[in-house]
Amino acid sequence: MANVLIAAHAVGASLALILGGWQLVASAKGAQLHRLLGRIWVVDMYWTALSSFFITDLHPGHFTAIHGLSALTLVTLTAAMWAALRHRIGLHRWLMTTTYFGLVGAFAGAVSASRRDLPQLAAHRPLTLAAATAAVLITAAAVIALCKRRTVPAHHRTPQRSHHEDTRLPR
Repeated sequence: MANVLIAAHAVGASLALILGGWQLVASAKGAQLHRLLGRIWVVDMYWTALSSFFITDLHPGHFTAIHGLSALTLVTLTAAMWAALRHRIGLHRWLMTTTYFGLVGAFAGAVSASRRDLPQLAAHRPLTLAAATAAVLITAAAVIALCKRRTVPAHHRTPQRSHHEDTRLPR
């Protein structure tokens, strides 16, 4: 059961890493797409932070510094959402950016500690790691595409041809 939890935690963290990077670099701040992807990212980050409290394999029965980062993440996410709702955009931006770079730091720690699962997976089952990475990338791309589709007004969408339409040229 612990392996399933660790895998689900890793998938959530990986997805958050990609979606958060998208939000910082490619998303128009304040736009409907940014808000929708941001909500998805926050839920994913809550999952990632909360699930970490059930992972104590490195020091069975004890929390580590990474759990402290998880607790801080819960605080900064909540404060960032509050700031957005109160239209305190500068504070929101700072809290979200700080939270994202905390995630980047946690990722760096996860891949650099040889006893952790990710380096072990890379060393002993690289195809499994490659498949999992591809699945997370595809999932992130699908989430972004679906959110884009949902946030584009209907009158701006390219009309889709029905398979019943006659697409032949007139005679």
